[in-house]
Amino acid sequence: MTQHDNDPAWPDHKPTALLVLADGTVLEGFGLGAEGHAVGEVCFNTAMTGYEEILTDPSYAGQLITFTFPHIGNVGTNEEDIETVNMAATPGARGVILRTAITDPSNYRATKHLDAWLKARGIIGLSGIDTRALTALIRSKGMPNAVIAHAKNGEFDLHGLKEEAREWPGLEGMDLVPMVTSGQRFTWDETPWLWDKGFGRQDKAEFNVVAIDYGIKRNILRLLAGVGCKVTVVPATTSSEDILAMKPDGVFLSNGPGDPAATGKYAVPVIQDVIKSGTPTFGICLGHQMLGLAVGAKTKKMHQGHHGANHPVKDETTGKVEITSMNHGFAVDETTLPKGATQTHISLFDGSNCGIQLDGKPVFSVQYHPEASPGPRDSHYLFQRFADLMRQKKRA
Repeated sequence: MTQHDNDPAWPDHKPTALLVLADGTVLEGFGLGAEGHAVGEVCFNTAMTGYEEILTDPSYAGQLITFTFPHIGNVGTNEEDIETVNMAATPGARGVILRTAITDPSNYRATKHLDAWLKARGIIGLSGIDTRALTALIRSKGMPNAVIAHAKNGEFDLHGLKEEAREWPGLEGMDLVPMVTSGQRFTWDETPWLWDKGFGRQDKAEFNVVAIDYGIKRNILRLLAGVGCKVTVVPATTSSEDILAMKPDGVFLSNGPGDPAATGKYAVPVIQDVIKSGTPTFGICLGHQMLGLAVGAKTKKMHQGHHGANHPVKDETTGKVEITSMNHGFAVDETTLPKGATQTHISLFDGSNCGIQLDGKPVFSVQYHPEASPGPRDSHYLFQRFADLMRQKKRA
């Protein structure tokens, strides 16, 4: 028996979403989340959990995330796991690429289906493509620029999308921090989430910490509060005079997106002044890269970057190996570290730099995300290390 085109037994599988790479490659799939189109750099993330934290991490601004794990969305979403400081803000990933369609959520903390959550946050999604093949392409050719597009009617201006993908300049040389930094100063006292209790409050702060916001995550702030810090978050362009006038016990340099060399044009002089003041300083991710620039090292664009929650890093100060959460497409070039800046951590995947400290000064930083969220908690000790430096400084 022959089935006809209009027979309901044969559903219409017309593509409703496209991923158009800068080289003209077109991958067809099915749309999720918001309709429209967005341009960015395609990376892959190997984490099996924490997709909500990943999608709302401001460090992912300007990027389209391919999840290598196929079952994304199966635990739904909630309002507690969002990482942007402003809950209503949308900085983070511009698009998401999945292998399979999203199933109904199955988790006691879920309040919303991932598809509805993506729509509400304006994030464009695509499913139904071979994400393993896309990951292999990124591994061999590097992270491509691309446009992700979603239209329910399946109608696209393919020529226009190809042109947009081809003409987008890419992240190298791009300062994305103005998109994600806070507009004004604010204080933070919320402590980490505990099962069956939720979040706590820091009401007996031992340290006064100023956090420079290049795209900070909520869980970084919670872990700072958890080791006794009253945290004042300031915008990325805050002057060193204003920061030091607050008489901080420590200064934190946050994570963030984009090219550190571009952001460093205004951030590096501030960081140099903070170092000269002798104030204990701790940097993560973009903050680590700009600390490297501040002491005279250089940064470089990585081939495929590090994005996942399973990256082994060796702490050369202790000899221990920790499994870390990473999200970066730039790195400090370890061959350019000057005398007085010691490499403390290295990636066991590719030997790239993952941490530095300044000899004889209370200043250190790491490339990875010790707060995890998502990922293992092996590196939480770094927040205590920062607290210990501040305590020693106060006693001196």
